[in-house]
Amino acid sequence: MHETYFTSKEASEITGCTLRQLQYWRDKGVLTPGISDVGNGRTIYYSKSSLVELAAMVYWLTVGLSLDLACETLKNLKDVEPDLFTCGRGRRFMLLQEASATTLSLVEYDRNQAIAFLDAGKPVIPVWIDVIYQQLLQKLEKQAVK
Repeated sequence: MHETYFTSKEASEITGCTLRQLQYWRDKGVLTPGISDVGNGRTIYYSKSSLVELAAMVYWLTVGLSLDLACETLKNLKDVEPDLFTCGRGRRFMLLQEASATTLSLVEYDRNQAIAFLDAGKPVIPVWIDVIYQQLLQKLEKQAVK
């Protein structure tokens, strides 16, 4: 099967990242897109799985996570459930703040545990890459129609 790649501009439009964010995240090593040295200058290309990672980062930043925590969450997810970013299938997770901790922990989604945390006034952030993956596919389908 042929993999489709997207330019920085296309990745920005599809995921909601700014071009500056993409450059900053590349420089920091958050995401490593493909780079082509053919032609004038460098051309940056993002795969579909990279777009899922970008969309997840945008989501986490919009719900209030710091860049460091978003990067850590991305790394942890890629370690425990790498297929989430390539096919959108796998377990669902959530970020929880334990009573004594000052950071959030990535744990497998459990509805009862989430409700208990919410009832106790503690934050629960869903980390449902499958939903982000499906939303991204819908955007890609709309883009293909244009």
